Amino acid sequence: MNDRQRLVLAVLLILLIWFVPMLIWPSKRPAVGRLGGSADSSVVRDSSARAPTPGQPVAAAPPRAQPPNRPTADTGRVVWVSTPLLRLGFNTHGGSVVSAELTQYQSFAPGDSAKPVQLVSAGSAFLRHRLVLPAGDTVSLDDWSFQPTPDAPGLVVPAGQGQKTLRLDADRGGSHVTLEYRFVPDEYRFDVSGTVTGLGSGGAVLLIDLADGLRSAEKDSLDDYRHYGVVTKASKAERTDFAKLKPGERELFDGPFEWVGVKSKYFFTAALALEEGRPTFGGAIAVGRVRTGKMVSRADVTLTLPVQGGGFRYQVYAGPLDYRQLSRMGHDLDDANPYGWSLFRPIIRPVSLFVTNILLWMHERLHIAYGWGLILFGIMIRLLLWPLNQKAMESGIRMQAVAPLLKETQDKYKNDPERLQREMLRIYKEHNVNPFGGCLPMLIPWPVLIALFFVFANTIIFRGVPFLWLPDLSRPDPYYIIPILMGLSMFGLSRVGQIGVPPNPQTKTMLYFMPVFMTVLFLNFASGLNLYYAAQNIFSIPQQYRIAKKRLRQAPVARPLPLTPSPRRGEGERG
Repeated sequence: MNDRQRLVLAVLLILLIWFVPMLIWPSKRPAVGRLGGSADSSVVRDSSARAPTPGQPVAAAPPRAQPPNRPTADTGRVVWVSTPLLRLGFNTHGGSVVSAELTQYQSFAPGDSAKPVQLVSAGSAFLRHRLVLPAGDTVSLDDWSFQPTPDAPGLVVPAGQGQKTLRLDADRGGSHVTLEYRFVPDEYRFDVSGTVTGLGSGGAVLLIDLADGLRSAEKDSLDDYRHYGVVTKASKAERTDFAKLKPGERELFDGPFEWVGVKSKYFFTAALALEEGRPTFGGAIAVGRVRTGKMVSRADVTLTLPVQGGGFRYQVYAGPLDYRQLSRMGHDLDDANPYGWSLFRPIIRPVSLFVTNILLWMHERLHIAYGWGLILFGIMIRLLLWPLNQKAMESGIRMQAVAPLLKETQDKYKNDPERLQREMLRIYKEHNVNPFGGCLPMLIPWPVLIALFFVFANTIIFRGVPFLWLPDLSRPDPYYIIPILMGLSMFGLSRVGQIGVPPNPQTKTMLYFMPVFMTVLFLNFASGLNLYYAAQNIFSIPQQYRIAKKRLRQAPVARPLPLTPSPRRGEGERG
C-alpha cells in the first residue's frame, strides 16, 4: 500500500469514526476541536564534475571548463554545452543528447555521492531523430556523423548574455542534414531546429524518441518510479503512468498535441511545439519496457512532428517539476505536475498552490527556513479557525444542555421513528442547536492537510531541505520523532477537548484509537507534513483547554459527578 492509498484509507476511516457515532448517539456530542534508442555505453559523465552544494536548490555556479572530447569507436565524440542551469552532452554521431545534468540539483541516488542530477540513463540517448519519408522509408540519424560548429570541446553560455547556438551538419550520398540547438541562459529550455535536403523529405514526418524513462535521482527509487509517466497536452494535460503499461504493451496517443513530456517525481523532460504557424505534434506512442521490479520504470516514448518545407522546429524543457518555472512557459505546462486525485483536483490544486506560495513567500521574503515556515503556517491556520472554534464550542454547550431532553424524547418515541425525528428537529430549532456544528472546525483543516500531502509528494522546493535533525523535509523522519510527537499532540488535544463531555463510545474511540492510527499512518509520510500537523495540534491545546473550562462553567449539567453510586443514578443526576 503506497502513501496515497494510506491517505485515502485514513480519510475514509476518520469520516466513519466521526459521523457514524453521531448518528447512533446524537445526544452526546464531543467537542473536538517521460529517452528512446541507445548510445555508446562508453560515453560516461565526467567524474570530475563539480557537485553542487548539498541541499536544494543551490546557488548558481559559474560555467565550468569543459573536459576534453572523448573519442569513442564508431560513435563520434561528445560536445559539452554548459549554461548556469544545465550541462548537456551532444554526441556528434547522431546529434542526440547523451548527458543532461541539472547543476543546481543534487542527486540522492545511491552511489551518486552528491553529484548533480542526471536525467539520461547510462547507455541511453535523448532526442534521437528519425525521418519517415513519403515513400515509406525510415532514415535514422543515429549513424550519421555530424560536424559541430563551433568545432570546440564545448560551448559555454554565460549568465546575463544572449543565446548561443550549437550547429551540427552531416552529409551523406548527396543529402544534407542540419541540426541547430539554441540555448538561453538561466532557463531550463532550449530550441531545436533542423533542415533536410536531398532526401525527398517534402511531406516527411519526423520521429522524436523522447525517452525511455528518466534516470532516478532519488534515494527511494521505487517511490520515484511510481510517479513516472507520459504527459500530453491537447485541450488539457493528461497523464498515463508507466506503471499501467505492461512490458511490450503499446499505448497510442492521438494528437495533435502542443507538448509531450516524461516525468518522474521531481523532474521533467518535454518537447514543445508552441510557435504560431508551426505544426503541432501529430501523436505519440509509449511502449512499456521489461519490468525490473514491481512496476514499469522504463517506457519508449516517441512522438511525431510533420516536416514542412524540409525543416522542423520545436522546443525542449529539461528541468525540475517546479510550477513557477513551468508556468512561465505558458501553455499549461505546469499541469505536468498535478496535485491530488483527478476527481478532487479542482479543489486540491488551488489549495496546494496557495499553501506553496505562502511558504515560498515566507522563505524568500522573510528569510524563514522552510521548517519554521511550516510551524508558523500551522499556527496561522489555527488562529484563523479560532472564530469557528468559538461557534463550535457554543453549539457543543447548547447540545449538552439539551441532552437530557433529547434522551427523554428518544425514550418516549423510540417506537415511532418519524415522530422521534420531528420532535428532535423541533428541539434543535427551539434551542438553536446544530448537531453538526462542532464538525466544521475539525473538517476545515483537512483540505489543507491533504493539500500539503500532495505538495510534499509533488513539489521540488522541499526536496533535500534539512531542518534540525531532519535531513530532508520531503522524506520520512529517520528517527520517527516527529510522527510520534504528532501522535502525542493529537492525544493531548483530544484529551483536553473531552473535559466536561459526558463519556460515550465515540469519545473513547477518538481518544485512544485515532492518535495510534494516525501515528502509524504518518510514520512514512514526509517529515515536513508531520511537522506541520504536530505544530498545529500543540498550538491548539491551550485553545481547547480554554474552551473546555468555559464549557464547565456554562454547562454544569454536563459535568460528570465525582462519585456515582450507580450508572442509573449518575444519569439521573446529570439529567
